[in-house]
Parts: sequence; structure tokens; C-alpha cells
Amino acid sequence: MNGDSGCTPKQAGHGKKNPKGQGQGAASTNAKAVYFITNAASNSIVALKVAADGTLSDGSITPTGGAGMSGVDDKGAPAVPDSLFSQGAVKVAGNHIVAVNPGSNTISMFSISATDPTVLTMVGKPANTLGEFPVSVALSTSLSQACVANSGAKAGVACFAMSAKDGLTPLDTCLRPFELNQTTPPVGPLNTVSQTFFNGDSTMLITTVKGDPTKNNTGFLSVFPVENNVVSKTETRSSPAGTAVLFGTALLPNSSDLFVTDASFGAATLSLSSANIATTLASTKIADQKATCWAAFSELTGTTFVTDVAVNHLVEIDPASGNIVKNLASTNGNPGLIDLASAGKFVYALSPGNATVGGAVTVFDVSGGKGTAKEVQNFGLTGVPASAMGMTFI
Repeated sequence: MNGDSGCTPKQAGHGKKNPKGQGQGAASTNAKAVYFITNAASNSIVALKVAADGTLSDGSITPTGGAGMSGVDDKGAPAVPDSLFSQGAVKVAGNHIVAVNPGSNTISMFSISATDPTVLTMVGKPANTLGEFPVSVALSTSLSQACVANSGAKAGVACFAMSAKDGLTPLDTCLRPFELNQTTPPVGPLNTVSQTFFNGDSTMLITTVKGDPTKNNTGFLSVFPVENNVVSKTETRSSPAGTAVLFGTALLPNSSDLFVTDASFGAATLSLSSANIATTLASTKIADQKATCWAAFSELTGTTFVTDVAVNHLVEIDPASGNIVKNLASTNGNPGLIDLASAGKFVYALSPGNATVGGAVTVFDVSGGKGTAKEVQNFGLTGVPASAMGMTFI
């Protein structure tokens, strides 16, 4: 357990408890809009309109006031697609949205118009993340807080109070650090931060950090408890058996269990003990996978869906048993899929494209329940670079 009494976090205002801690709307309700970031040199949030039948149409592109930046591969080239090696680069809480700006080490907060969810208005100014190369944000409506994970040379987590009037106000003076010995931009995807998120009742902030099996560097699950509405500086780390490259996660309802992808083999369901130590309950090996990294849970199907940046398929998994329910291969020409979101009867997955294939968002209909997922649209993106990341909705 790690602690740092030299930079005690400030206490934010008290908030009413909300069992949907992250506040991303009721997952059983269809979306009105979906969002992701371009992560271009001048970063922007892309908002797409969602029709009653779940299909997408053009919406808006709103500058974040910050800069994007891509991580690099082992040859020093920009790592696209999957430019941030992360899940959760942009998140919605209530009627606000927060996005990372990896190139300027800031996060930006916007209000979402009640009449047109593609109209975004910046609240306050972009806030410094206290680290370098922010890649993932966690939002809590019950705490009115945002926390951000940095994955560069200064890696770790910092938290902010969220105000509809003032935007983001720092609650920390220094990071809750992760000793990655990385650079800015980081070399990945191994040995980088994957995702930070609050659990369902916002009583802990959890972060997945990838290891590097080639260097016997073990990844871990980091847990900071929330005490008196403050994210503690006292951390518990654990490395669940059989995992190595922990990546994206999905909260499981009415449970303290977590569903997490592992890019080295597929996915796992983890249980957290009262001491915040994670153990593996179920494991899923996906035979044709190359890098299974992103996850979303569907309340309608009761199952999780995962995607792979290098394989154009949507894999449905029963998180209780770890059994694969359906492996839906797509023939739409996308090179693969990254960040995804489950909203009511539909699942939305981003394909940023590459040097030869343009970007798209693929829409899957899961209204028939478990095992019935089918592709209903592959919405092509215009003017969106292969560095695009994230997927969230309202």
C-alpha cells in the first residue's frame, strides 16, 4: 500500500449518492448522441446524432481548447489506431462531458445542450492534470468529481471538483503516482495506463495498468478508496492470477465484480475482496484475437461486449462463466474496433481507420437479447483522423 501525506487532497462538496456512480445516463435507455475525440494536434470532441432506430448521422465537431498527441510504437512511429492505449478518453456525467488533451496535459469540461446534445459549451478553462499524457477520465455524479489518469513521463491520477458554473477545480497538488518509467509520449501499448474509473457507488477509484510480459513487468489493478467524499492517497495494488495486460473494463450491476479485458488473451471477470485485492473468477480466451482491449456491459443482454483493434469483430461474453456467447465477425471493411459504448438496444464501436481505410462508427442492434447482436450501420467518418479515441453517450 502506498501513501503520500505530503499532498493531501482537498475535500469537495457533499453530493447525493447515485448508484450509477459514473453518471453516464441509464444504460437501458437508447442514446441521443455519441461522442469521441479526434486526438488531433488541435483536439476536438466529435458528436454524432442518434435517431430513434439507433442509427447515426452527422452532428458537430467542437474544439476542446487543448492539444492531442499519439503514443508511439517500439520504432518511435505514431501509434495509430489506438493512439492513447486506453479506454475512457471522454466521458459523460449528467449533462456534462469531459475529455482528455494528451498533448497539452489538460482535461476540458463542456455542458451538453438539453435541446440538441451535439451542441457543447465549454465550462471554465482546460485544467492541468498535474502529469503528462492524460489518457482516461473517471466521472462521478454523486461526488461531483472528475479524476484523470496520466500515462507519460509523469504518470498517475489527479482529481478535480466539477461545477456547472466554474468547470474543473483541482482537488490535488500532486499525483497519486504510477512508477512506469515512461516517456512523453509513452512507448506502448505495453507498460502504460489503460483506464481509470469509479466503481458503481463511487466508493473507490480503480485504475488498470498494463504490464510488459516481455520484460517480466507485471501489470496491476490499482484501488484508491473514497473516504468522506475524498479520493484517498492510500493505494492497494494487485495482479490477478493469469492476467498480464489489463486494459478496458465494464462494471457489472449489483456486484463488486469487474469485467476486464486483457490484450494478451481476451478477458477476465475479477472479484475485489474487502481489502481491495483482485482475484480471477472467470477467464475467456478468444482464439482469433490479436489485441482485445475495450469492454462494455449491456443491461439488456446481461452480457459484456469486447473489441479488438486488429480484428473486425464484436465478441459477446457471459461475465459469470467467461463463456463466449457470440463472435460476430464483420465484413464491412474496417480494420478493427476500439472504444465502445452500450446504450439501450444498441452498441456503438469506434473504428478510427488507418492509412488506407477511413474511420467509422459501427452500430450493433442487441434488442433481441443475449446472443442476437447484429450490425445495422457502419457510419463513415469524414475529416476524422486515425488518432481518434473514446466512445461515450448521453
